[in-house]
Amino acid sequence: MSLTVTLVGVNHRTAPLDVRERFAHGAHEVPGALRRVLEAGASGGVLLSTCNRTEFYLSGASDATTDAVWALLDGRLGDGRPARGYGYLRRDRDAVRQVYRVAAGLDSMILGESQIQGQVRDAWELSRGLAGPVLHRLFQSALLVGARVRSETALGRGAASAPAAAVALAGKIFGDLQGREALILGAGDMAELAAACLVDAGVRVTLVANRTPERARAVADRLGGGAAAQSLDDAWEHFAVADIVIASTAAPHAVVTWARIAPAVARRGGRPLCVLDLAVPRDVEPAVGQLENVFLYDLDDLQAVAGQASAERRAEIPRAEQIVDEEVEHFWAWHDTLAVVPVLKEFRGRMEAVRTAELERVFKQLQHLSPEDRDRLERFSESLLNKFLHEPTLALKREAEAGDGYLLVEALRKLFHLEHGE
Repeated sequence: MSLTVTLVGVNHRTAPLDVRERFAHGAHEVPGALRRVLEAGASGGVLLSTCNRTEFYLSGASDATTDAVWALLDGRLGDGRPARGYGYLRRDRDAVRQVYRVAAGLDSMILGESQIQGQVRDAWELSRGLAGPVLHRLFQSALLVGARVRSETALGRGAASAPAAAVALAGKIFGDLQGREALILGAGDMAELAAACLVDAGVRVTLVANRTPERARAVADRLGGGAAAQSLDDAWEHFAVADIVIASTAAPHAVVTWARIAPAVARRGGRPLCVLDLAVPRDVEPAVGQLENVFLYDLDDLQAVAGQASAERRAEIPRAEQIVDEEVEHFWAWHDTLAVVPVLKEFRGRMEAVRTAELERVFKQLQHLSPEDRDRLERFSESLLNKFLHEPTLALKREAEAGDGYLLVEALRKLFHLEHGE
């Protein structure tokens, strides 16, 4: 049937960072990627691309559509390796369950991470013109599921975010972070959230650098504390004095290179420098981590921190999964009614055509009837047809809402030679 929901994806459980960063799509790339995939044959699509996942959610997708997704990802990988080897394919309830678990923070690198819900909302917004009604409903309900899990469980309690985990790593190097100085590269949501976490830990953000200085100034003003703002190209000298560097730009390649910062690091006199790369693709080239007393961490390093999620959050997993399962069934009950409605409409139309034809045959035989009598017969035939159709209609809708309507729909199509769904 054309109403299937299909997921083709790659995430932090199936692919290392150096692969994930090649699959990551910037906001400006999302519509074009979706159009390319939908041209292969699907009625709607949403692309969720974050630091930890690239997932194509598709409605009415054929095998050709899923092949188009893999081909697109093969091209981004660009080294001859098949993208399928890093991914997964899920359909229908399993696909719905996946996006609900993602929105709830159950499938995040850090259990209960709060940022993912905003990323799911952004993906929905970016894909609105291409999503179609099924995926609109799916993503709208996914946001509600995420909100329900966070309000009814303690899954999101505590510092469940990548920036917070990154700050915890900095704490392992310096111990008390009070009075340390930080440099922030980037002015997006992730960079600002990380900076706010640092400030909460007692770190003083001295500089926010971005390719657009105006955006850096806006973030610096919101952080307070007198942080300066300047162009990214002018930030490298500050590696000589900062204790912590948060890198989270939207650059398509590494901006923090060994060549750019090695001279500044050499002037540190051996003092430790913690560099936290929160970007995908990575902002910091791996060679930077070879510099003396430079401690470089990227998103995959946060996996260890993710494993230290509090016992309280872990204890909430069964209840959160129960909420997800409940909501999957609610969505699927609605989804199944989509198959019933057009078939019922066609069935009623077919029966109406029979009623009209038979009534016309009777009128030709009973031409002596007055207009009033003809009107009475017309209303009688309409009432009789409605009574005949009432119980079958209710039964089909009940079965659809219970998730069992498909077999009855198929039986109805075959009994009355209906075309819908062929």
